Amino acid sequence: EVQIVESGGGLVQAGGSLKLSCVVSGYTIDDSAIGWFRQAPGKEREGVSCIKDSGSAAHFLGAAEGRFSISRDNAKGTVYLQMNNLQPEDTAVYFCAVDSLDYCSEWGHEYDYWGQGIQVTVSS
Repeated sequence: EVQIVESGGGLVQAGGSLKLSCVVSGYTIDDSAIGWFRQAPGKEREGVSCIKDSGSAAHFLGAAEGRFSISRDNAKGTVYLQMNNLQPEDTAVYFCAVDSLDYCSEWGHEYDYWGQGIQVTVSS
């Protein structure tokens, strides 16, 4: 059974940083792309960033350009999302997802497995 667990969320003041972790078990993430998504209250889910097995990354949020970075450690089955200079508009539940075809898409329906999500709250 594939299990995906996100961690590292919480409450932070504007301008602060958080590093989210996505641990995948029951599945080898080699040859898979891993994406981060978020969903704010009352809004649709949106793609944040994605990283392919090669380490090539895609960023889907213009507002996060230069503030968010994604990385992976296949040996640990883990993908990270470093978020710097967080702003109140970054408040959302952040989800991690696996694309078994190693394709980075900003559309959630392309992904095969999902975590339960982790809350990130940024206060002003």
